[in-house]
Amino acid sequence: MGSPEQKVTTFLMFEGQAEEAMNLYTSLFDQSEILTIQRYGPNEAGAEGSVLKATFSIHGQTFMCIDSSVKHEFTFTPSISFYVTCETEEEVDRVFEKLAQDGKVYMPLGSYPFSERFGWVGDKFGVTWQLNLGG
Repeated sequence: MGSPEQKVTTFLMFEGQAEEAMNLYTSLFDQSEILTIQRYGPNEAGAEGSVLKATFSIHGQTFMCIDSSVKHEFTFTPSISFYVTCETEEEVDRVFEKLAQDGKVYMPLGSYPFSERFGWVGDKFGVTWQLNLGG
């Protein structure tokens, strides 16, 4: 799980969408992959085949996720988001467009006093992303 140096791992809790989210995220960023998936089996707490525990990486940063077997009244909040430094304007635009599909735009793609190219978006799962052009 993660590199030996990584002591803190972001943990995302979904309700039946963990695998779909991992597939989206790892398709958007280079050097990203699903590392492990454990699934609920028959007669276990979660829906059979859903994600009991999984790990995936984006640019070498490891994340964990699950499909919660317990229904809860909370979800993700925009007050915490993933801040991603992109290499090119094309990458910022491409990733923003994909994440914005069925999501919510908090700050449209544009030039801001703090960045030449920046956008803040909540994806269809409610996870928020700040995408910034590096350099």
